Amino acid sequence: MAYLLIGLLILAIVLGAVTWLTFTLVGFLLTLLVAGVVGWAADAVVPGKLPGGWIGAVLAGIVGGFIGTLALGKIGPTVFDINLIPAFIGSAAIAVVAELAIGSRSRAVR
Repeated sequence: MAYLLIGLLILAIVLGAVTWLTFTLVGFLLTLLVAGVVGWAADAVVPGKLPGGWIGAVLAGIVGGFIGTLALGKIGPTVFDINLIPAFIGSAAIAVVAELAIGSRSRAVR
């Protein structure tokens, strides 16, 4: 009887850990997806291109979300812990800065 209880306890711990890891990993991937879409949308609005393709868009979305939330607060809809309006505004600001910094160098080289 004791072995059965210990086995059930171990099974519950393992299943709980697997469930936590699965939902945490899926949540993380969905957060990256939303950040990428926000960064891509900001890149589409700002003239020029973000360096790094999708990775640059995801990074702009994540960093832009952090900066935008610091500057504007938590306003608007939230999807997977990303406040869409501040993230978009912050990502657009990062895209502008990237275009000014990197775009001017690429035009000077030509």
